[in-house]
Amino acid sequence: MKLLCDRERLREGLALVGGVIPNKSTRPAIENMLLVATDDALELVGTDLEVAVRYRIDDVKVGEPGTALVPSRVFTDFVRDLSGETVNLSMTSNHIEVSSGADRCELPISDPEEFPVVARFTDEGALSIQGGSFTRLVSRTSFAIAKEQGRYAMHGILTLIEDQVLRMVATDGRRLAVASTPIDSPASPPSKAILPAKGAQAFCRLVTDDLEQIELHIDENQMGIRTKRGEIFARLIDGEFPRYAAVIPTDPANRVEADGESLTRKIKLVSNVTTQDARAVKLVIKGQKLELTGRSTTSGQATSEMEVHFGGDEAEIAFNPDFLLEGIRHCETDMVALEFNDRTSPGKFTLGENYVYVVMPITVDV
Repeated sequence: MKLLCDRERLREGLALVGGVIPNKSTRPAIENMLLVATDDALELVGTDLEVAVRYRIDDVKVGEPGTALVPSRVFTDFVRDLSGETVNLSMTSNHIEVSSGADRCELPISDPEEFPVVARFTDEGALSIQGGSFTRLVSRTSFAIAKEQGRYAMHGILTLIEDQVLRMVATDGRRLAVASTPIDSPASPPSKAILPAKGAQAFCRLVTDDLEQIELHIDENQMGIRTKRGEIFARLIDGEFPRYAAVIPTDPANRVEADGESLTRKIKLVSNVTTQDARAVKLVIKGQKLELTGRSTTSGQATSEMEVHFGGDEAEIAFNPDFLLEGIRHCETDMVALEFNDRTSPGKFTLGENYVYVVMPITVDV
């Protein structure tokens, strides 16, 4: 292998691919990055056996095609700190030389045969979606993924393709985020998969142009996306996702609409006096007024009011303020709509077209 590559393009690729490569593993080969030089391109490949990345750098001046397995962390760090505009790679039988101007480094190489086989994207059954639409779905749902140990299926995003709609759902058992977008795809049987959080984050890092049409493919064991920069594959979570539709309130008795920016400010204000063992804010709606209250035995009590649109007489409900703020932060409209039946029923927040956020109430007095 012998080639000349633009430093910035190489840095970008190393940062993306290196992000999935473990520093330590019981399988030493995957601590390395696979470099594949063809006639006019360099491909970087990395995996932790759960997520795999193929990143392609075009317009590379390749003197000798070849394949090398190099230590990922050291290679990435050295290239990152280079100051030259281009990087030379030259491989011998037992090492690879990385140089730029007066800077030079020799790294040991390993047998590429020890590196696991990484899939390639297949066109059959793939659907096309605008990059920005995909990353927005991930952003609107991923914050609700379960963080605690427990139900394994809730550690990812349920991804559904049905009736020319792509829907993503995430929940931790206390709140639920559901977002969808129409897609232009040929008629096919419905498909669903649970995409792990790490895979979803890696997918979004590969999308740098919101207007680019990317391709998405789901099979029995993994999900993959392809952009003009490369391909990423994530092993799916095997488990039964909760029946999320049953949690979303239907025909609720109370509906209140509030300005999202003002509501955020008021929630932050009164939640300042709450503590971790009493993290709750009570909402009381009377006529066209919303009163917010936060209280704790050690910090005191705070209240505030704001104008809202409400069709009922009086209603109240309490929530964890952190859950409310996380959801409203992703709101796509100026107004936030909250619907619920009573103080013990889930609250349904409409945060935009095809975007619903459900939060379980807190029944303690505040």
